[in-house]
Amino acid sequence: MSIVEILWPAFVLGLLLVFIHAIFGLEIIRRGVIFTDLAIGQIAAVGIAVSAAFFDGAYQTVLTLGFALLAAVLIAVGTRRVEHVEAFIGLLYALGISSIMLILAQSGEGMELFSKLNAADILFTMPEDVAQASMLYGAIAALMFILYPRLRGFTKELLFFGALAVTVTSSVQIAGVLVVFALLVAPAYAALTQTRLSPLLFAWIFGAASVIVALYLSYRFDLPTGYTIIFTVVVSTMVLILSKSKKLDGRE
Repeated sequence: MSIVEILWPAFVLGLLLVFIHAIFGLEIIRRGVIFTDLAIGQIAAVGIAVSAAFFDGAYQTVLTLGFALLAAVLIAVGTRRVEHVEAFIGLLYALGISSIMLILAQSGEGMELFSKLNAADILFTMPEDVAQASMLYGAIAALMFILYPRLRGFTKELLFFGALAVTVTSSVQIAGVLVVFALLVAPAYAALTQTRLSPLLFAWIFGAASVIVALYLSYRFDLPTGYTIIFTVVVSTMVLILSKSKKLDGRE
């Protein structure tokens, strides 16, 4: 069996993750609430921990979605009513990570599960997982491209954070909290430093290239996939941003 036959589901899933998260990442950076996705992802992961600790892994999707939607509603309300909203979002993140540690404290496999919640291994993804992600992310993208621009006020906020919560519910279970954060922020951040292409198109191209390289390195050198994706996309973004800043300094 060739490497293509083994890894094509992982590569396609990686591209799907880049596709959907770049859409939200650009909006999150523009809004100035960078840690929104990290907080929602961490609170969503509480649902996975509850499922593992108390229900032997049952009800995982329902619990994860419930916690993610709760975090999304709190942030949506906070953006309109709370001063220093980034501090509020940071506290939600701290609440999520501490809750997970307390829930898993009595479990013999607690630390292993905690590591998977942060960065999971998608290298040997199954084709059915790719199909499910394609349908879900396609529906969410349609909402964001068609319905979201037509809304106003708090309804628009609820759709944005609700759609983000549903996306994070899926992607955290697939890839882990830190992978989701890296794919949301890094390609979008890189895209906003250039002007040659539209930000979304650049984020898709840049993120896809980074993920493809990361998956190859993970397979070739037997590295942990999730952390390889984080490392590759973050380093690529930092190199691009720093090279741009040097050019700006040169002009000055």
